[in-house]
Amino acid sequence: MTTAASPATTLAALRRLLLGVLLFGLAGTATDLLLIGHDEDAWQLIPFVMIGLAVLASLGLALTSQAPGRAVMMVRLFRAVMVLLIVTGGAGAVLHYRANMEFKLEMDPSLSGLALFSSVVRAEAPPALAPATLVLLGLLGLAAAFRRPDDPRSGTR
Repeated sequence: MTTAASPATTLAALRRLLLGVLLFGLAGTATDLLLIGHDEDAWQLIPFVMIGLAVLASLGLALTSQAPGRAVMMVRLFRAVMVLLIVTGGAGAVLHYRANMEFKLEMDPSLSGLALFSSVVRAEAPPALAPATLVLLGLLGLAAAFRRPDDPRSGTR
C-alpha cells in the first residue's frame, strides 16, 4: 500500500534534489577547471571564487532551512549568489569567445561572418561555450529556491 505525499512534502524533496544536483555540478565543474589548469592568471580564478561562494550559499541554505528567521536571509543571499554565478558564466563565455576570435583572426585574417563565428565557437581551447555551464548551474540554483515558503516575498501563487 502506498501513501500519497502532500504537495508540500513533494516540493521540499524536489528542492533538496535540485540542491544536491547543483552541488554535484559545482564540484564537477571545479574539478574540471582544476584538471585543465584554469589558474594561469587572476581572471581564471574568478570561476573558482564563484563556485566556492555557490557551494557555501548552497550549504547555508540547506542548513538554515530548519531555522525560519535565518532562512529568509539565506534564501535571498543564495539567490543573489546564483545571479552572480549566471553573470560570471555569461562574462566567461564572452571572454572565451573574444580570445578565440582574436586567435582565429591572427591565424587567418580573411575569416569573417559565419565562417569566423563557426570557427570561434568550435575552437577547443578555450572552449567558447564552456563557461555557460555556470549559467546552467545558476539557473538550477534559482529553480531550487523558487517560491520557497520561508521567503514571504516569493508568494504562494
